[in-house]
Amino acid sequence: MKKFLLSLFALVLLSVPSAIAQHYGNAFGLRMGSSNAYRTLGLSMQQRIEKNVTIEGIIQTDFNVNHNLSVLGEKHMPILSKRLNFYYGAGPSFGIEESFVKVPDSKEIIHTYGNKTIGVDFIGGLELDLAGLSISLDYKPNLNLAGREEFFKGQTGFTVRSILVSHKDQKKNQRKRKKAKNAKNSPPKKSFSDLFQKKN
Repeated sequence: MKKFLLSLFALVLLSVPSAIAQHYGNAFGLRMGSSNAYRTLGLSMQQRIEKNVTIEGIIQTDFNVNHNLSVLGEKHMPILSKRLNFYYGAGPSFGIEESFVKVPDSKEIIHTYGNKTIGVDFIGGLELDLAGLSISLDYKPNLNLAGREEFFKGQTGFTVRSILVSHKDQKKNQRKRKKAKNAKNSPPKKSFSDLFQKKN
């Protein structure tokens, strides 16, 4: 599965010219995750909050006993062009997960589920923006702080998002809001005829 995703991503990078790629302000789509224990399907929402910085929310499930929510702050660094980025980040994670507890005396493994977990997620990956899509391949390790026996779990993810607002449109909207705010705060301009009116 990992080899397939890596090959697919490499093929996309080689076959699509960066000239047709699109920079985004926010994007929403599907994420497929794979770890040694289970596979997940989820939703990803990215929002640019300033230059080269985004907030990403990921909610994912294996449709059985593992469900997770992550909120990640991410820093993007262009590679060759602004359309191809390396990014990394971190943030809190919350979940309902299974857990495996090893009992040394009896050499048994006790499997529990429904455990409420709190942890920290880290992420690092490659992202390509093209033809209204944002495509990324990442690795997302999780450090558990409470609720699960395993301290570390790693996950590989492949995400395809639709770009809802381009970076260009986002900047245009910001300029409009700023202009409207400045116009509201500035005093009203007097017309030329007001100069000749008598004051009471």
